[in-house]
Amino acid sequence: MREVWIVDDDKSIRWVLEKALTKAGFDCRTFQDGSMALAALKTDLPGVLVSDIRMPGINGIDLLGKIKSEYPKLPVIITTAFSDLDSAVYAFQGGAFEYLPKPFDINKAVELVRRAMDESENQERGVSEPAAERTAPEPAGILIGQAPAMQEVFRAIGRLSQSSITVLITGQSGAGKEIVARALHRSSPRSHAPFIALNMAAIPRELMESELFGHEKGAFTGATSTRPGRFEQADGGTLFLDEIGDMPMDLQTRLLRVLSDGYFYRVGGHQPLHADVRIIAATNQNLEKRVAEGLFREDLYHRLNVIRIRLPALKDRAEDIPLLTRHFLAKTARELNTDVKRLTPQAQEALNRFPFPGNVRQLENLCRWITVMAPAQLVKVEDLPEEITKGINVIADQAASGAEPVAEKAESWEKALGEEVSHCLDANQPNIMDTLRMRFERVVIRCALDKTGGRRVDAAERLGLGRNTITRKIRELNLDK
Repeated sequence: MREVWIVDDDKSIRWVLEKALTKAGFDCRTFQDGSMALAALKTDLPGVLVSDIRMPGINGIDLLGKIKSEYPKLPVIITTAFSDLDSAVYAFQGGAFEYLPKPFDINKAVELVRRAMDESENQERGVSEPAAERTAPEPAGILIGQAPAMQEVFRAIGRLSQSSITVLITGQSGAGKEIVARALHRSSPRSHAPFIALNMAAIPRELMESELFGHEKGAFTGATSTRPGRFEQADGGTLFLDEIGDMPMDLQTRLLRVLSDGYFYRVGGHQPLHADVRIIAATNQNLEKRVAEGLFREDLYHRLNVIRIRLPALKDRAEDIPLLTRHFLAKTARELNTDVKRLTPQAQEALNRFPFPGNVRQLENLCRWITVMAPAQLVKVEDLPEEITKGINVIADQAASGAEPVAEKAESWEKALGEEVSHCLDANQPNIMDTLRMRFERVVIRCALDKTGGRRVDAAERLGLGRNTITRKIRELNLDK
């Protein structure tokens, strides 16, 4: 078995990985920067290379590009503590074997190296011709998030960056499904062609067919000229069908035919037209349930549900609220040509605790309200709109009285957990146990710290954990920030 090379400017990361991999039976060699690893590659070749993405000198993406140009069969695992969409896209487009956000589970990292080593040993040993030089993709949309659930979204977009396959995006209204669709388009081979979005819930039923397929002059009252439909407009690019669950059954049949062979007719037309279009669909409804109720064609559902991306609600990624708040406040200030408002820690904490039933869209609108309506540059809790402060007070009153929130009265947390697991399984998400475990531990430890006023020793005692264990968990789960 060939060596595993670890490239990271953080000495502690090198030590932890080397110790874990050595214990698992791997021979390891470590480097503190990319130039040292490139120099060593001139005389030796590892089985797997694990590299951080942000390092002085040659960063992980540049190192990946140089390695893949000369040693295309060498599996490279990219790790990073600065998880974002562009990093994931660059890593996968550059040929990375896998993209691993920090903090990562060490057992998961070892298993990943083992899989990469198996692939390496199945590859023919030797140096191949240099691969074609890769160019950096256009920024893949404004998607922000460091929560584990968002990392899965970034990972999916990265893996799909060289594909034109059909994608179904599920998630609550306001969660940002169209932003994900635009990111998929802009990181795909079709990025040079149009992205056309159509919200099926916003179009009158009698106009849907014309919107999708266009119409000929005189096809119906008011059709005074020939008009191309969305399929024609999106030719060569991407057609995003939002709220696909609201599409009428008769139109579902026509859409299925187009997806089958690419041919369609304008309303009132007799000449078949062809369009090369990638379909990305989105819904906030349970399509499986609508299929069972006879409201959605099962064959169309399977045609759309090739790859599913589940976008988490904002309440399921609450750790991203401060990051998103700063982004939206800065964005709104630019749009209005004014100074950026800042929140006091108490005001930010109030937002962190608010459930945001309208998801990211509600937070963005709130930031617009703050920019216009807050009286001072430094925004206090009392400057927030009434629905926010009132909502926080309701939550606080329920907590003080021991009463369950309305949503929790309707169904137990075990049932909610079961539904979450079902969503993850339907979406074919990897490492479900690890992801849910991290989310569970984050909620439990954060709650214990809140109850003990941040005293870790008391929180550990209340939870039945050791002092070292809770300290390690707080660091791994980014709760110390």
